This record gives sequence, C-alpha cells and structure tokens, in this order.
Amino acid sequence: MVRIGITVFPGSNCDRDVHHILNNVFHVDARYIWYESSIDNFDCIIIPGGFTYGDRLRAGAIAAHSTIMNKIMDLADDNVPILGICNGFQILVESGLLPGALIVNESLSFICKWMNVVVTNTDTPFTNLFEKNQKISIPIAHGEGRFIIDGKSYSKIRKNNQVTLEYWKNNPNGSTNNIAAICNEKGNVMGMMPHPERGSDRDLIPVGHNQSSILIFKSMINYFK
Repeated sequence: MVRIGITVFPGSNCDRDVHHILNNVFHVDARYIWYESSIDNFDCIIIPGGFTYGDRLRAGAIAAHSTIMNKIMDLADDNVPILGICNGFQILVESGLLPGALIVNESLSFICKWMNVVVTNTDTPFTNLFEKNQKISIPIAHGEGRFIIDGKSYSKIRKNNQVTLEYWKNNPNGSTNNIAAICNEKGNVMGMMPHPERGSDRDLIPVGHNQSSILIFKSMINYFK
C-alpha cells in the first residue's frame, strides 16, 4: 500500500482535508508528519494549505526553514514525489525547490471560489491520468497566490515543460501567463495554488462543477502501481 506523509505546521489548516480524501476516499495509508518525524519510509509527501506561522515575513517563509523541510529536500533529491498545495506551494518556492515567487493577489484581496484550469503537462506523478489540455474544475482559496518569475527563468520552465496547470479563460490573481502550478525539472516536485482536496469529495461539489480534480490524487497513487 502507498504510504503518504502529510506535513503539519503551526497554522496548517488543510491537512485534515487531505488526510480525509486519502484515507476515506482512496483508503491509502496517509499519516501526519511533524517536525520530529522520521519520513524516510514514505512514498510521497504532501505539504497542504493553511497559514503556516501566521504567514509572518512572507507566506511559507518560516516553514521553509523548518527541520522537516530539510528532510523533505533530501527526499526530493532522491526523486520522491512532493506535492505542495496553496501554502505548500509557497513553502516549496521559499525553500528553493521550485523557482519563482508567490505574492499578494493583483486584486489585493483574498479569493475563494471555483475555477477552471487546463492541464498542460501530463508527465508528472500528479498529472499522469489526465489528458493533455484537459479542462478541470477546482477550488482556489488564497490571498498571496500570484505567481511571478523573471523572463529568463520563465523561458527555462517553458522549455523544460515545467508548467503543469494554467488558469483557463479567467486569471484570478494576476499570475504570470495564467500559471496555476509548476514542477521542478525532474517532475517529482509540484506546487499548485488550487485545492484538489476540496474538489475530491463528491458530496461537497456544488452545482455546475465536477470532481475532476480528484485525478491529482489518483495520478499520485497510480504512479506507484
């Protein structure tokens, strides 16, 4: 059985949502991990959303320098799949595992709504069950989700096919070229601003939307088959 670790920091608030989906929908062995945990025996790590350490300094800045992140960086070097969701994406960027930066939304306000995104890279552990250019429905909830990157680095991630999700038709936060998710060069580390865990329980899907974002987790589990 796939064994997945879910990080818990002071201020994390989506860890239980991810735990619920993995344990009660997919019935895999998902466990919370803390700063003192040994994580070498996990197949995959998920860094969930929230407001770690109250978003002091910058969103994700303090958590990025925690003991557990040093261990996660070692796992990333060993090609272990690492998924950062929302605040988890911010932590991955702050830790240097992913390029670019995430800053306050262009509207200067917190945004919480359902969005449509398009899958632009299906060659990662988190997107392997999608069709290329597939449109999916997924919730977002963030105040600092605007992804920015310098021109040279942007050209590099485009060339390396590191953009995995793009907002479709409506860019909610002003992210560079509609970017909603990126991965590292090896493809085993992915950060995304949308919340797939909030769109994976069919009992919580509002009218007009669907459960397609559940394929993020299905892809992750499928990767180990």
